[in-house]
Amino acid sequence: MTDPVLTSEEREEGTVFAPKFDAAGLLTAVVVDHVSGAVLVVAHMNADALDATLATGKVHFWSRSRGALWMKGETSGHVLKVENIAVDCDQDALLVRATPAGPTCHTGAASCFYRQIDMRDGLPVLERIAT
Repeated sequence: MTDPVLTSEEREEGTVFAPKFDAAGLLTAVVVDHVSGAVLVVAHMNADALDATLATGKVHFWSRSRGALWMKGETSGHVLKVENIAVDCDQDALLVRATPAGPTCHTGAASCFYRQIDMRDGLPVLERIAT
């Protein structure tokens, strides 16, 4: 995907899809469950991951730690089937509504967001969220 030069108005109000990748060539992708709306994972896509996602209908990411393209579920089988993709106002983040074929998190949790911060004695501790 190339980044055409658009005015702010064209980028924010127009019909041209022109994702705005950051200096590292990434944009943020927030994936939510298509049915429940629960946030499943927040990860990053580069142009190749975005192209693969659009071409296959399965969510792909760019792994910053591995420096590699990967399809969610390529080893576990727990793929994320794209239902629709929304783009934010300045086109630097995506909201992907997907149908998961199993747990999303590598820990086996339904979502990567399975803990919340609880304050105990003035200190933040993590508490597991019932899923």
